[in-house]
Amino acid sequence: MKQESYNLFKSADIQTILEVLETELKSRNESPFWRDKVVPFSEAILSVLVPLRDAKMLFNPQGEAVNELTPELFFEWSDFVSLKTLAFSIQKSNEAGVLLRTKLDESTSENYKSIDLKILGDYLARYSVNLKDEFLDFPISSYNLHQGVSNVIKSLL
Repeated sequence: MKQESYNLFKSADIQTILEVLETELKSRNESPFWRDKVVPFSEAILSVLVPLRDAKMLFNPQGEAVNELTPELFFEWSDFVSLKTLAFSIQKSNEAGVLLRTKLDESTSENYKSIDLKILGDYLARYSVNLKDEFLDFPISSYNLHQGVSNVIKSLL
């Protein structure tokens, strides 16, 4: 990973990160297929991770506290199963008014402010993720596609 990527994820807003990805996609002449997938997928993930970063409540898929948003943390959450789990964790946290399903300390979790899930929810719904029942699976083709999208993003950062 480039040092600029770490600086970007550490403090930039969502739009800035997406613009950098878009610029990299254009400069590398990626196929339109991947260009159409990378930015929306990244936006969906960042729509939750950036608010968690700004609230100092980041955690990894194992629920462990993380100090800063890095490309590696982004890629941990880019696993489609993990991303689905993140959506349900935030949904339940929004309903409870406290950050749930993490190992963050209680006083931090109690300071949780609701995160808008519209971007992430719309994105997951497009790929046949059931947003009502967490335990229903989605098509393996969606998982495989997103592995490919993650690999393209890795090549950009």
